[in-house]
Amino acid sequence: MLFKEIIGQESTKQLLRQSVREGRIPHAQLFAGISGIGKLQLALAYAQYLNCPNRTEEDSCGTCPTCLQYEHLQHPDLHFVFPIVGSDETCDAFLEPWREIILNQHYFDLDDWHKALGVETKQSMIYEKESGEILRKLSLKPYGDGYKVMIIWQPEKMNTTTANKLLKLLEEPAEKTLFILVSEHPEALLSTIQSRVQMIRVPRLETETIAEALRQKGINATKATDIARIANGSYLAALKKADESEENQQELRDFMALFRDAYTVGVLRDLQKKYESLKRLRQWSLEMADSKVGRERQKHFLQYAQQQVRENYIRNMAQPELNYQVEAEREFSVKFAPFIHNGNVEAIMNQLDLAERQIEQNGNAKMIFFDLCLQMIVLIKKQNI
Repeated sequence: MLFKEIIGQESTKQLLRQSVREGRIPHAQLFAGISGIGKLQLALAYAQYLNCPNRTEEDSCGTCPTCLQYEHLQHPDLHFVFPIVGSDETCDAFLEPWREIILNQHYFDLDDWHKALGVETKQSMIYEKESGEILRKLSLKPYGDGYKVMIIWQPEKMNTTTANKLLKLLEEPAEKTLFILVSEHPEALLSTIQSRVQMIRVPRLETETIAEALRQKGINATKATDIARIANGSYLAALKKADESEENQQELRDFMALFRDAYTVGVLRDLQKKYESLKRLRQWSLEMADSKVGRERQKHFLQYAQQQVRENYIRNMAQPELNYQVEAEREFSVKFAPFIHNGNVEAIMNQLDLAERQIEQNGNAKMIFFDLCLQMIVLIKKQNI
């Protein structure tokens, strides 16, 4: 991958190019930042630039044999580690879909990776067996005179045994070997690993950078700007927001269903309507907890719900320039926003955050989502203070 193919991140690109030109190549680096900002793409472009024999001041040549092999992610000295499902396997068994998602989709997250593998409802990990493969690959004779590069995507998904074995490799690196860890949650790594890598904080993308990228995809200017603001620095989040597929519209419908029925049960006096809404909430919680939904999508919904609660609270301030919503969300907020106020906003956000953390910790999803429904019934009827 070439640096020029990556959206934005000019300061990080300059930092990486300069380290190569000056010969300052830390053997272990950690590219940290939120999802969808180009961390993996930067790692690939950096590795290619480092190994390109004809690189310029600004980029790899893109035409030499090394660059062509990197372009197809098939250079013999380029290795990958990423979360998989199945402790009896190693990443090599999944290289074909891994290369395909990078080359075809470019920007993706763990949920997208699970879909590519057909395991949306399962948890993936980097298993202990992979550490032996890392050691084996790095012990092989290098193909050329350049660096062996080991890119580890989502290293926070390593179990403790694997992490400790990686730590030993980082402590005693082979000559001309480069580890690049690409992480969304560096704080989840062992502190000893954090201390042995040079961290590069990859920043969020500028709103206008995302908007321009969306306009180049044919999205009209107004919608591109709206989506770019909502994306909060993540190009991947913007792409998903721009995708008007049934699946992506479902989150708004789930959010509206939760709070409409919570309002009916908590505020209205009509007992029949209360009863019907309570049954719908119970059904909603079961559908959200269904194993077919998967924990990544459950977490994503809870994150989305927190964002929408924030937007509805902000809407009450009558400063539309502070609101980050698309048209369908704005239409719902016209009537819903008054019910999110000083008297309940903090408690609602806390409950949604708690549910997200419980899902992350593999809690019982049926209990988590039904309890969330009950909490919303209580909180939505609270008076403003």
